[in-house]
Amino acid sequence: MTKTQSISRSQLLATEKTEKLIFKFAIPSIISGLVSALYNIVDQIFIGQSIGIVGNAATNVAFPLSILCTSLALLLGVGGAANFNLCLGAGNKKEAGKFAANSVSLMGIIGIILAILVNLFLNPLMIAFGASGEVLPYALTYTGITSLGIPFLIFSIGCSNIIRADGSPTYSMLCTLVGALLNTILDPIFMFGLDMGIAGAALATVISQIISSIMALAYLLRFKTVPLKLAYFKPKAHIGLKITTLGASPCFNQLAMMLVQIIMNNTLTYYGSLSPYGSDIPLACVGVISKVNIIYMAFVLGIAQGCQPIMGFNYGAKNYKRVKRACLQALGAVCVVSLIAFASFQLFPRQIISLFGQGEELYFHFAERYFRIFMFFTFLNGLQPMSSFFFTSIGKAQKGIVLSLTRQIVFLIPLILILPRIMGIDGVMYAGPVADGAAALLATFLLTRQFKTLDKLQLQKETAIS
Repeated sequence: MTKTQSISRSQLLATEKTEKLIFKFAIPSIISGLVSALYNIVDQIFIGQSIGIVGNAATNVAFPLSILCTSLALLLGVGGAANFNLCLGAGNKKEAGKFAANSVSLMGIIGIILAILVNLFLNPLMIAFGASGEVLPYALTYTGITSLGIPFLIFSIGCSNIIRADGSPTYSMLCTLVGALLNTILDPIFMFGLDMGIAGAALATVISQIISSIMALAYLLRFKTVPLKLAYFKPKAHIGLKITTLGASPCFNQLAMMLVQIIMNNTLTYYGSLSPYGSDIPLACVGVISKVNIIYMAFVLGIAQGCQPIMGFNYGAKNYKRVKRACLQALGAVCVVSLIAFASFQLFPRQIISLFGQGEELYFHFAERYFRIFMFFTFLNGLQPMSSFFFTSIGKAQKGIVLSLTRQIVFLIPLILILPRIMGIDGVMYAGPVADGAAALLATFLLTRQFKTLDKLQLQKETAIS
């Protein structure tokens, strides 16, 4: 990229209408998120149609590992992108390039280490994640193969944030889109055409992740804003610390989700066995509903990630009024999406669950109740992740981390452990809306305080100029 082109991009982030910028950056981010969700959704649909409830339960058991990979990718990708944008906004291009390159190097290193560890401890991991006797063989087969793609999954998800920060949200989207489309094509070929069953779904996923990673790597070789010199890729402790500091918020959010998923799987297995539903039906239903929720969250996180370059750059440039405006507009979009998701979950739970295979009436009865009760406060659920990304974007990592942890760790996990002792398996369902409501109140409180701070900073800036 030439100096003139680089300046024009900076001017765009500084002067273009924020609603236009949000649309430009958020739409590719949303599509990327939706396409990423397809990796899990498509597997879930084909496995559900082919194997049934036990297959759906197996993918649910494997899901925490997928969340762990996403958390590490966001730790390095979002952290690298946030530092990149802040340095760019402050006019320090060389430092921005070092953050981007170090982020990429760390993705590769951590991805390889995690893949090795998972393969060494695969059996105890699946049991710890909630696999029952009948589900365990399917979970071992599926996860044993998909674990080979862990380095590519972390690399492709993490690099999408770096590519987006470089001003190429469309290419970032394409990296994920090509992989997801390939996965959709290969799934039926391997599962039904080659009669590979659940192993075929896993193999299709790994191949698709490899292709997405190759596309991301190809982009890094022609990085636009700052040339990524080979020396920049050597990991530096102080750079890594800053990356992980700003990436900690979305990372902890995902890790909290993983912990919730593991505890929930074990709770559902135990209390399900004491209920008329049995252990496999709750495990399968919650697995399907979790994947559906990913679609909704793809919109929320896509809007939040799309706004990150805008908020980060303008905060670095001390344009506080513009930061606040962008955040408020993004919050408005998130609220609209959340209301649509709420209506869908309340009105059409059976139709949604039917897409993932058939089951007995008890299966649908549990799924409908879970959708309507656990997901009741969906219309508020966008506030917490949007607020978390906002604080990360402006370098307020501690507040972002607090918001990431409260909903899952402080509120949801204790409720999942306590309420079933009183209400049986229904306690799991009612834990959701209580935790969601509390998290939304906290996010609103912290956001309101930060907006007042932004107003004061803007006023001080304008007074100093005049």
